[in-house]
Amino acid sequence: MPKKPYYTEKNLNCRHSIGYLVRRLHNLMAPRAEARFARAELSFTQWVTLMGLGDGIAKTCAEVAQHLGHDTGATTRMLDQLEKRGLVKRERDTADRRVVNVVLTAKGRAMSKLLIPRMVDLWNDSLSDFSHAEVNTLIELLTRLLARIERESVTAPARTRAAR
Repeated sequence: MPKKPYYTEKNLNCRHSIGYLVRRLHNLMAPRAEARFARAELSFTQWVTLMGLGDGIAKTCAEVAQHLGHDTGATTRMLDQLEKRGLVKRERDTADRRVVNVVLTAKGRAMSKLLIPRMVDLWNDSLSDFSHAEVNTLIELLTRLLARIERESVTAPARTRAAR
């Protein structure tokens, strides 16, 4: 962390706030991604779920819900639909039988790979004004920021100026 904080009360505004920019990007990209899946066999959210399972980002219903930002009830219903279609299966964890893992099936893996070109095209269109080096830097910086924020406890009280 730099010795002198980047943001001050004088320089924080929407156009220069990382939080605002990330949120605005999400709000603009989500409908575009959903539109790419409008006539697909899966919704964008279902596809993201399959990709997350395949990449090892999540392995339980609770982890899927956390990464999607959805409640566990809605996530359970979505996973029920994916399981009924043979795209995922639920298995007891071998180390802890109380835990139920959600596993991508071969059919689920094939379906997720089949739909990758939709997102490849979307991101390539969106990043067409950026060099490969710039995209790599953006990914590296966002990954570092994400890791830093994930390390912080979600349950810890937010630090405020008054608490410092």
